Amino acid sequence: MPQKRPMSLIDFVVVSYPFAIVRGMEWESWLRRWSEEWIRATEPDRLDPEVVRRRWLGFDPADEAAVAAAEERLGCGLPPSYRDFLLTTDGWRDAGMFVWRMRDTGNLAWLRDAEPHWEIWVDLDEDDPPPEDGDWFTRGLAISLEADAGVLFLDSGDVDEDGEWAAYSLFSWRAQPPTRYPSFRALMESLYAQFHSMRRPEGETRESWEVKVEQARIDALSGDFEGAEAALEAAERFGIERATVLLDQLLCFLGKPSPKRWLMYPSPESESLLDDPMFTEELLPLLFAEHARMGRPPGHSNIPHEKSSLQMALNFDQPRLELLVAEYQWRLRRPGHRLRYGEPEFDARIHAALDRHAGDPDALWEAVRDALPHWRPRSPDHIAPVVLLADPVLAELIDERRGRELLSIPRGDR
Repeated sequence: MPQKRPMSLIDFVVVSYPFAIVRGMEWESWLRRWSEEWIRATEPDRLDPEVVRRRWLGFDPADEAAVAAAEERLGCGLPPSYRDFLLTTDGWRDAGMFVWRMRDTGNLAWLRDAEPHWEIWVDLDEDDPPPEDGDWFTRGLAISLEADAGVLFLDSGDVDEDGEWAAYSLFSWRAQPPTRYPSFRALMESLYAQFHSMRRPEGETRESWEVKVEQARIDALSGDFEGAEAALEAAERFGIERATVLLDQLLCFLGKPSPKRWLMYPSPESESLLDDPMFTEELLPLLFAEHARMGRPPGHSNIPHEKSSLQMALNFDQPRLELLVAEYQWRLRRPGHRLRYGEPEFDARIHAALDRHAGDPDALWEAVRDALPHWRPRSPDHIAPVVLLADPVLAELIDERRGRELLSIPRGDR
C-alpha cells in the first residue's frame, strides 16, 4: 500500500477527475473537517448529542481484527480506500444529504442479501444475458445502512489496477441508472461536494474554492480556458454560484450545454446578478436569441415540451427578471435597434466587420479575431464576449473550433 502523507484539502485539486480532491491525504484530517462543517451548518436540535460532544460524524476506528473478520465473512479482501476508511471510522453518519448512516464491519453485506429489492434496477437488455461473473447487483457490496430510498454499494467485479472497486450511488426518486465512481474515495468526495452544494457551510473549504474561482477567472482572461473550465466545474460542484456564472460563459463558445443553474434556481446571489451589465447587455440578449432559434417568443402561452432557458426561468417567481425581459422586449421594438458588443472601440470594430464582411465568413472571422484584444469586460464576472452569439450571423460563424480559438486569445488587458 502506498505510504500516506498528510495533505490539506485547500492545497490539492485534481482536475483530471472531477471529484479527486483528497487522493493521497489521510482520511481523518478530511473527515474531521467534514464533521466540523456539518455541525456548523446544522441546527443544534437536529444533531446527535454524541456528534456534538465528539465533534465527529464517525465512530471509533475498526481494528485490523474486525476488518479481517469482515473480509473472511464476505469471502474477499476489501478495496484499499474503503479498508483505510474503516480503520479510521467504523461507519459514518450523514454521508451527503440523503444517506444517514453507513454500514460498519459488523453489518457489511452483499447487496443481493441485504437489500434484494434493488435487483429491479439492474440495467440489462432483455436479449442481453448477464455476464458470467454476474452484474453489479449480484457482485455489489452494500455499504449504506439508512438512506432516503437509496443505496451506496461497491462492485467487486469492477476493479482497477490499484485494487479499487467501482462505487455506485442509486436513488429510486432520481429515476436514473446507478451513478458510477471509480472508487469508494471518489464516491465520498462526491457526497462531500453534495453537502457543500446544498448546505454551503462557511469556512476554510468554501473560502479556498472562492480563491480558486478568482484564479480561474484570471486564467480564462489570459487564454487558459481549459484550465479555467476544469477548475470552475470542480468549484460548481461545491455550490459556488460565481463558478457557474463564469463557466456558462466558456461553455457558450465550446459547443457544450450550459445549464444556467444560477438562472433556474434563484438565490440572493443570483438575483444580484440580474442588475449586472454583463447580464442585461450580454446574457439577456443571448437568451432572447436562443428563444428566437427555438421559434417561440418569451412568455408564449403554448410552449411545447422543450423549453428555452429563459422560458424555464420565467416559470419561477422572479419579478426582477420579468421586468428586465419586458424592458428588453421594448428595446427590440425600437427603430434602429442594434446589439451593443461592449466598450466603444470593440463595439465599433465588430459592427464594422459585420458591415464590410457579411458575405465573406473567413474575412469576417479574421476581423472579429483581430478585434478581440480590444474587448474589455463589462463587470468583474465577465470573461467572454457572449453577446457575439446573440447575433445570428456571428452565432453561425463561431463554431466550436473558432470558439476555442477565441477563448485562447488573451483579452481584457491580459
